[in-house]
Amino acid sequence: METVSFVDMVDGNQGDYELIFTEVAAHKERHLADQLMDTLRSMKGPTFGYRIDRYRHSLQSATRALRNGEPDEMVVAALFHDIADPIAPENHSAVAAEILKPYVDERTHWIIRHHGLFQGYYYFHHLGGDRDARDLFREHAWFDDCAAFCAEYDQNCFNPDYDNMALEDLEPMVRDVFGREARFPMVDLA
Repeated sequence: METVSFVDMVDGNQGDYELIFTEVAAHKERHLADQLMDTLRSMKGPTFGYRIDRYRHSLQSATRALRNGEPDEMVVAALFHDIADPIAPENHSAVAAEILKPYVDERTHWIIRHHGLFQGYYYFHHLGGDRDARDLFREHAWFDDCAAFCAEYDQNCFNPDYDNMALEDLEPMVRDVFGREARFPMVDLA
């Protein structure tokens, strides 16, 4: 494989960076969906006291979204809404939303970004918190959409008897959504 001419990035030239971006784009095209599904599979096992593991929770969420007639990108967002739990438990919503951001519309991104706070409606008060903390966003155009996502595709997705789909059945949607041209350039200055 061809490599760049530099050791320190400051010494790189246009050809070096074109090579890198070409290689990254090719790798993304070949492997991004697989790496995300592997990350999801890594959530099998620990239940943390829930009745099912986070992997099955994710499959239930996506299955419910699909069976409810949601668009493919919302089904995929439901599948990956908790993808960052293993590496960023305190801010998993923000991390999951940023993973999805280039491939989904602004509404879907916003819902996933804020679902952690909205999900708190169901349990914050049991831990001494404010279950209505989500009211900070009460006037936002997608408040009701995020509340509905949590009600229909999150808080109720811990049922060990639910007949969720297999990841392999959802894989074509995952490949389609993450195979889209990114809404943002590879270098996002925002």
